[in-house]
Amino acid sequence: MNEMIETILNHRSVRSFKDEPLTEEQIKIIISSAQSASTSSYIQAYSIIGVTDKKKKKKLAELAGNQSYVELNGHFFVFCADLYRHEVVGKMTGKDVISSIESTEKFMVALIDTALAAQNAALAAESMGLGICYIGGIRNNLEQVCKILKTPDRVIPLFGLAVGYPNKETTKKPRLPFEHVYHENEYCQDAEIYMKQLESYDQVVSSYYQERTMGKRKDTWTGQIANMLERQSRMYMKDFVQSKKMNLR
Repeated sequence: MNEMIETILNHRSVRSFKDEPLTEEQIKIIISSAQSASTSSYIQAYSIIGVTDKKKKKKLAELAGNQSYVELNGHFFVFCADLYRHEVVGKMTGKDVISSIESTEKFMVALIDTALAAQNAALAAESMGLGICYIGGIRNNLEQVCKILKTPDRVIPLFGLAVGYPNKETTKKPRLPFEHVYHENEYCQDAEIYMKQLESYDQVVSSYYQERTMGKRKDTWTGQIANMLERQSRMYMKDFVQSKKMNLR
């Protein structure tokens, strides 16, 4: 065990921040940490937009489902999959890169690169005593988000990251059991084993919610996830991705 591992294992989402902006130094450290993440073939297929304009933050908060912590935080970052600069690279060098840029593989590379960079940023922030919360809600209406952030074709905002000084200590949500996530040599496909593991996990999650809400909530993980997956959401995504000239050939 060391400080980095303790920081990782101590993660919890923060949704209430003090009215205290991050310093320029903190922002640079967070971005530099993001840039130090691994990147496939050195392609670096992401960009990060820091949103400081109060009107833009308020509008993004509304689009994300009226999540106040999108507006009220120390700094709000938006992580974008970005292949626009690679189109520019093609023009600079006189190379035909469009077919590659529009491949499903490069789209996946951009998604993975962006996620790796964001997690480095999150860990850097938490190591400085800051709290973070990922905001997937900005994908509720990406057309409007792109207009607010003025992103070009081949750039897709994937999620936000609210960062700041926590107003209060929050509790950690229990994760799936180690043996349910980790497979050795091959994937375990025994449904009965899976169900037993999930039943045990349901008890842990239900106890967590009961304690956190003083008995007002008793959700199980499987019930919560099944209800969520039963409702289709953001089904416009394929058409939107293609409209941004990521045609997934």
